[in-house]
Amino acid sequence: MHPHLHTKDNRGCEDVMRALDECHSEGFIHKLFGNCNKFKTEVNKCLRAERLERTARNREEAKKKREKTLAIWKEIDDNS
Repeated sequence: MHPHLHTKDNRGCEDVMRALDECHSEGFIHKLFGNCNKFKTEVNKCLRAERLERTARNREEAKKKREKTLAIWKEIDDNS
């Protein structure tokens, strides 16, 4: 399973998701015989790359916020 496809966080995967949507629109039998599997695999790879990039960015932002908070607390401790 994958998350909702067409969100602001997945803009880099639009082409791959469009190809998967087009494949799915060809009908149930087409999907049943695995003709869309390669597109689904590509979507999964793309979404994973997007998620890893997003988590790395979030981790860096959290690290900066934590350093700022520690600096503020150190200043408070030094002045008390």
